[in-house]
Amino acid sequence: MKAINPFKAGLTLGMLLAAMHAMWALMIALGMAQAIIDFIFWIHFLKPVFVIVPFNIGIAVILVAVTGSIGFIVGWLFSVFWNRLHLN
Repeated sequence: MKAINPFKAGLTLGMLLAAMHAMWALMIALGMAQAIIDFIFWIHFLKPVFVIVPFNIGIAVILVAVTGSIGFIVGWLFSVFWNRLHLN
């Protein structure tokens, strides 16, 4: 079995999570987010209680940076654990 490269795994998951949250920030900027979150709650039989606040570029950058960083760390850790469990 071939080892998973921790940097590539971290980068892949980090980029995926950052891209998903960048799309969410874009939906907020375009005014689409409230309808989307209301729909998601509705199809899960939940009453929406969250209200989307106005778009703020600074908060959007923090959102994308934090989720990308967390994704990198989780991907890196997963690959390290996977390699230790499956290559020894």
